[in-house]
Amino acid sequence: MFSIAIIILFFKQHGLSMREITLLQSLFAIAVLLFEVPTGNYADNYGKKKSILIGGCFSVSGYVAYSLSSTFLGFLTGEILLAIGFCFVSGADSALIYDNTEQDQEGNQSFIKTEGNGGSASMFSEAITSFIGGSFLALVSLRFPIYFDVLLALTVFPVALSLHEPEKTEEEKQQQKEERESSITKMLRIMKYSLHGHVEIKWLIIYSAVVSTSTLTMVWFIQIYWMAAHVPIFMFGGLWATLMCVGALVSMRAHVIEKKLKRKRSLIALIVLPVIAYVLLGLHVAWWSVSFIALFYVVRGMNNPIMKSYINGLVSKKERATILSVQSLIGRWMFAIIGPCIGWVHDVYSLQIAFAVCAVLFATMGFIVLMFLHKNRLL
Repeated sequence: MFSIAIIILFFKQHGLSMREITLLQSLFAIAVLLFEVPTGNYADNYGKKKSILIGGCFSVSGYVAYSLSSTFLGFLTGEILLAIGFCFVSGADSALIYDNTEQDQEGNQSFIKTEGNGGSASMFSEAITSFIGGSFLALVSLRFPIYFDVLLALTVFPVALSLHEPEKTEEEKQQQKEERESSITKMLRIMKYSLHGHVEIKWLIIYSAVVSTSTLTMVWFIQIYWMAAHVPIFMFGGLWATLMCVGALVSMRAHVIEKKLKRKRSLIALIVLPVIAYVLLGLHVAWWSVSFIALFYVVRGMNNPIMKSYINGLVSKKERATILSVQSLIGRWMFAIIGPCIGWVHDVYSLQIAFAVCAVLFATMGFIVLMFLHKNRLL
C-alpha cells in the first residue's frame, strides 16, 4: 500500500479518533469473520486461481471507495470491500503454493522457503510503496497515495493469471462430484474438525491467532507512537519502509531460522519477542526507542511461513485452503475483540498504559497456549 505509512494521519485529517480508527479495523475483522471460511471453501471447490481473481475485483473496488470517501461510513464501505477481497485471496494463495511444493523432497522446508520468499517479496514491495507514498506522494495530499493504491491493486490480475494450478486427477474429480457438500455444511464440518476434532491443529491455530493479534495490534499504533516520540512526519515513509525490509529479510530466511531454532524455540520466540517489545516501548517513549518496533516485524516475517507450514503438514490437500482460512478467521476474531479495547485504553489513559496492558495480556495468552502445545507434544 502506498498509503499505509500515513493512513493514521489520513484518518485523523478527516476527524476520526483512535477509538474510531480501531473500531474501523475491528469491523474489517468482523467482515473477514463472515466471509473468510466460505471463500476458502469456494477456493477448494471451484479453483484457487479463480478465487484470487475474484478477490482482486473486490480489492480494486475497495480502494476506489476509499479514494472517494471522507466519512466513517464511507471508509467502512471500502473496508468491507477490501475484507471480501482479502478473504478470496487468503488461504487460496498459500494452498496453491503448498500444492506445487508438497512433492518436493525437502517437504515442509520447501514450503517454508517458498512461502517465506512470497512474504518477503510482499514486504519488500510494501517497503518501496510506503516509502514513495509516505515521503513523496503524501506531500501532494494525504489522499493522493490512495489513488496509487487503486493502480497497485490492478496488478493482481496479470499475476494471478500467470499462476499454475495443478490439475485434479480423474479420481479426485469423480470423488469430489460424488461427495459434493453444500458450502455451509462443509464449512461447519471443517471448522469443527480443525477446532475440536484435531487437537494439534486447534492449538496451532489458536497460537497463531495470539501471535498475529499481538503484532497486528501494534501495527495500528506505530504511527501514534512515532507522533508521541516526536518523529518528523516526513520520516514516516522511510521508517515504515525500513520495518518492511526487516520483515522481508526475516521472511526470506524463515526456513533457515526454523531449521536452526527447531519447532520448540521457534514457537516460543513468536510470542516472547512481541511481549519484550511492548515492555520496552512502554518504558521509553522516545525517538531512539523506535528501533524496538522492529521486533514486531521480525515476528511478522517468521509467523506466516512457519505456522502455515506446521498446519499444512497436518491437513489434506482438498481441505487445505479452508483450514488456512479458519486460521486467519480466528486471528481476525481475536483482533476484533482486543483491538478496540486497546484503543479505548489509549484514549482514556495513555499510550504507555495501553502497551503495558498488551504486554501482560499477550504474555498470559501465549503462556497458556504454549502449555497446551507442550501437553500435546507440539513443542
